[in-house]
Amino acid sequence: MSLTTPTIIMTVFLSLAASTIRPTPQHNSNNTKYTLMLMFMISMIPLNTLLNNNNELTMTLFPLIMTPTENINISLTLDTLSLTFIPMALFITWSITEFSMWYMPSDPNMNKFMKYLIAFLITMMMIITANNMYQLFVGWEGVGVMSFLLIGWWGARSDANTAALQAIIYNRIGDIGLLLTTTWLVTFSSMNMQELLIQYETVNLISTMGLLAAAAGKSAQFSLHPWLPAAMEGPTPVSALLHSSTMVVAGVFLLIRLHPILNNSHTMKTMCLILGATTTMFAAAAAITQHDIKKIIALSTTSQLGLMMTMLGLNQPTLAFLHMTMHSFFKALLFLCSGSFIHNLKNEQDLRMMGNLLKTMPMTSSFTMIASLSLMGMPFLSGFYSKDTIIETMTNSHINLWALTITLIATTLSAAYSMQIILMILTGPTHTTTNPHKETKNTIPPLIRLTITSILLGTLTKLSTLQTTSMMTMPKTVKLMALTMTALGVIMSKDFMQATLPLPPQKPKTINLFFNQLAFFNIPHRAMTMNALKSSQQISTELMDLWTLENYGPKGLSKTITQLILLSTQQKNVIKNYMTTFTLTLITLLILGLP
Repeated sequence: MSLTTPTIIMTVFLSLAASTIRPTPQHNSNNTKYTLMLMFMISMIPLNTLLNNNNELTMTLFPLIMTPTENINISLTLDTLSLTFIPMALFITWSITEFSMWYMPSDPNMNKFMKYLIAFLITMMMIITANNMYQLFVGWEGVGVMSFLLIGWWGARSDANTAALQAIIYNRIGDIGLLLTTTWLVTFSSMNMQELLIQYETVNLISTMGLLAAAAGKSAQFSLHPWLPAAMEGPTPVSALLHSSTMVVAGVFLLIRLHPILNNSHTMKTMCLILGATTTMFAAAAAITQHDIKKIIALSTTSQLGLMMTMLGLNQPTLAFLHMTMHSFFKALLFLCSGSFIHNLKNEQDLRMMGNLLKTMPMTSSFTMIASLSLMGMPFLSGFYSKDTIIETMTNSHINLWALTITLIATTLSAAYSMQIILMILTGPTHTTTNPHKETKNTIPPLIRLTITSILLGTLTKLSTLQTTSMMTMPKTVKLMALTMTALGVIMSKDFMQATLPLPPQKPKTINLFFNQLAFFNIPHRAMTMNALKSSQQISTELMDLWTLENYGPKGLSKTITQLILLSTQQKNVIKNYMTTFTLTLITLLILGLP
């Protein structure tokens, strides 16, 4: 790898940073678009040299903070992961910013919005290139803060504010794990990635559990997942960037980067496998019951992240990264297409209110079909090269039947909800009462770029060193397993649509409601909060007011005074006592008064 690589990467960083700082005229967002386009083309230069050899290069600046035990400095690691991810993130952000200029033309703070998007990208690139845990933590927190600002962009809506708070609170729960791991590494190992990965033979459960918790929070794994569908309250370009190349992939990327630490811990790999398989199945089942197009695509992201986590559990970090790369392009395309539909239908997001858009919006409809088919894993589209390889690897590994079965069911369900999107949006009668707008030329270039990558990228990576075949020979049934399950999902979805659409609306069944409410969503957001409220109310009223304050307040005081009164007086309302006291006093006085 040539020495020009660090220079190129630093140029990208500094140019992006300059574009967020310099003042630009209002509504002149073309500068940002052209900056990103230029930076993408520059960042392809080191990737070109990487295809021939997998060298790694580290660039370290002089120490910023010097301590007795360790020096803290800015250090970049440029390897296969970072040099592949940076052009991908720049390409997707370039397309999203161009789309945003059409999607939000009347927004008064459009210039600020663009700068937020760039800042979001920069913080993600800090995570990707970080060579020590301090730097990674700065990027990690930066991504969380930027997601908070962007999800709550339309602050006048209470739902957007709630979703932004939900995102940052769930991420803080996961961040406890990262802080725990960082503290453990400071005490027992090193902050530097190279030194840290040399010492990975000494596995400790605390550090690996912390990493898993951090990844589960950031990548919305099961139990910490409700913030991801809620984040759909933000603008669609934010959803596209959040779900494709920033934020949600940061958790999985952290585990890929520090995978040698997990490698020797069989407990942690098993936990990754179980968590990933559960998330894949659960999110796919939840997506089937949703009607909001953006929430379906969001749950689809959670499902795909679960698939990446499953691969990490199977000790296949390269396959997880490959799927992350493929997924980024077609997921960004899906979100931008849904944004185009929503904008043209005057902010209608319900699938049941769409229909027959193939005629009014033919280009966007075609792109949606390509993205959905790529998500299903249709042969020779980019998703096929990663998803099919993942399922082949699972079927050929020493994995328990439970995880394999759940992943195959999730594959069927993902095909079903993708087909549901295609059928309900593009075909059938028109359900909208308003006339949809026609497509405009402005949206087509970014969508075409993402569509081309969604079609060709799998074939290109097949030619590079990114993709390695797990096994050359296998039974025909195993080889066709993924395609069989995908075809089954498509057929079931189509039959289900034909069977249910003519029927009148039915009352939802319990299982449908369970997944529609995102199952676990009810526990932290309703059950736990209600129980906490009731118990705190009981403690404050019954324990404090009715017992503590009563006993130590009025009642306690009255008891104390009663005892004192009884000691100091003979007034007991008993006539005998009065007469006895009077007689004794009189006799005493008479005796004392005698001469």
